[in-house]
This record gives sequence, C-alpha cells and structure tokens, in this order.
Amino acid sequence: MIDMIEKEDPVISEEEAAQYDRQIRLWGLDAQKRLRASRVLLVSLGGLGAEVAKNLILAGVKGLTLLDHEQVSEESCRAQFLIPVTAQGQNRAQASLERAQNLNPMVEVHADPDRIEDKPDDFFLQFDAVCLTGCSRDLMVRVDQLCSQHNIKVFCGDVYGYYGYMFSNLGQEHHYVEEKPKVVKPTGDSNDGPEAKKPRVDPNETTMVKKTVSFCTLKEALEVDWTSEKAKAGLKRTPVDYFLLHVLLKFRTDKGRDPDPQSFGEDSELLRQIRDDVLEALAVGSDRLNDDFISYCFSEMSPVCAVVGGVLGQEIVKALSQRDAPHRNFFFFDGRKGNGVVDYFGAN
Repeated sequence: MIDMIEKEDPVISEEEAAQYDRQIRLWGLDAQKRLRASRVLLVSLGGLGAEVAKNLILAGVKGLTLLDHEQVSEESCRAQFLIPVTAQGQNRAQASLERAQNLNPMVEVHADPDRIEDKPDDFFLQFDAVCLTGCSRDLMVRVDQLCSQHNIKVFCGDVYGYYGYMFSNLGQEHHYVEEKPKVVKPTGDSNDGPEAKKPRVDPNETTMVKKTVSFCTLKEALEVDWTSEKAKAGLKRTPVDYFLLHVLLKFRTDKGRDPDPQSFGEDSELLRQIRDDVLEALAVGSDRLNDDFISYCFSEMSPVCAVVGGVLGQEIVKALSQRDAPHRNFFFFDGRKGNGVVDYFGAN
C-alpha cells in the first residue's frame, strides 16, 4: 500500500472551518489541510491568470504569489476583473493585489513586479506548485524541468481567442486518493446459488482508494516523434488542438507576443506560414490543420478564460489536496461551436 505524502499538518481554526465548510464536506478535512499548507506561484495576470487566481484564493491555499512585469493596458482592464479601470499604466500584479486579497483574507496574496526570466532557480523552490500563463515555450520547458527535479508541480495554460489549453506535470509519482463505491463480499452459503457468491457494489457506502500516477515533462509532451510507429498509431486520436498549440507557441517565440487584432492581416499570413512550417517539421501532413483556425485565435476571450481557468484551478486544487484523479497531460478547449468542444490528450 502506498503512503500518502504529507505536508505540515496545519490546524484548521473555527473561522477557517466555517469559511471552508462546503469544501471540507466535499473533499474532506485532510485534503483541505494539505491545501492550506500549499504555496503557489502564478505567472501573468491576464484574463486567464485572473480566473486561476480567483479559484485558488477561494479554495484556500496558504499563499499565492502573483508574478507579472507587464503594465496595465486598456485590453487588460477588459480581459480580467481584478484590475480597476483606473489602474492603467500600473504594474498588473500590483494592480490586481487588492481585489485578489479581498476575495479571501485568510490567504496570503503577494504581488511581484519582476520579470520571470530574471528569477534565479532558487526562487521557484519555495513553492509547492507553479502555474505558468503567457510564457514562451522555452521558458515553460526550463521551469518545468527545474521543478520536476524538486518535486514541484507544474501547470501551463493559455487562451487564444476561442481556443484554450492546459498542461500539467505532477511528477514521476503523484499520490492521490479517490472515493469509490464499496464492494461488499458475499455472506451467503454455497446453497444460495452462483449469483449470491459474486461481490456486489453497495451504492450507499464508499471507500477511499490510494493510487499513484506518473507524468511526463512538457519537453517530452511537445517533442513527440511522429515518425515512430507508436506515434503514428495514435495520430488519429490526437486532437488537432495539440498541433495548433505548436503553431501558437512558435508565433509567440518568433514575434515575442500573441496574434494581435490590430495587425490581423499581417498576423494571419504569419500564422498560415508558421502552420505550414510546424506541420512539416513534425511530419504529420499539412491537412492536419486547415485555415479556419486563423480567424479565431486573436485576443483573450473572457468566457474562454472562465472555462479554462476553472479547469486549471480545479486541477491545481486536486493536485495539492491529493484528492481525485488528475488529468494527464493536456486539456484543450474550442469554444467555436455551441458550448465548446473539450479534448483530453495524454502524451505519456
């Protein structure tokens, strides 16, 4: 049997018990204690970052550090709800601090206006989980590799227009518990027939099952060899959004920004060219991603931020509380049709 990894055992005060009563009833006191002992780093306070911050603060982590060197723009005020409309020109992390802290005074919320690129490796080691939004591919890979070596959980996510994604790396051995219906062994004697001898599920009783799952790194997830027989066999099951993510990350690397509506014509042509180059380099065929995506990946859309931020926040809470099965490794959202299309993709 696998022992759960335990952190310091914080005492839940009466005030905290009242504040988190619903959550304690939902996932248990032990899970809430693990959550209350966890510190999280959240990078970039755009629309997605604000949603994740809200969800983590309301869930009741011990501490949340908001890291963002960008200044508040008019688009920032439209994209997220933590920044006052009067804060244009201020640092985004600092401008978000007051409203974020007011969501839950029991959580220690800090604002850091530095660039993440300037942070030394030791900076990341003080956290139990790191959530990267708005970062370049190289930076995400670097931080993910560093954190993997120190058993720090890593999450990445972004929203591009109608599209959004999340990636998680919880390490080589992530332990969690899952509530399952209790299986009752038969008590009848041999004369009761074969049906009476079969175990049955009691819907009125549950039991907690301890499990362990392994995750791959972001570098491994992005550098799949699509010419291998194993990868070719899984190509049809791979969401097209996985390849779209490669295109959008390459655009960010080349331009130092995301597609901008104010340069729609120029950026559209560049997206088309990057699409062709990326799919050729991956050896998956140019028909994997048609031109339709180009018109739908500009700016952060608030409804998409809410959906992806909800999933991202939920996965961080599940990982830190060690409660319930996590997603492996990707979550993709496409909001163009109806209520959106959700895809899950495991790269390991």
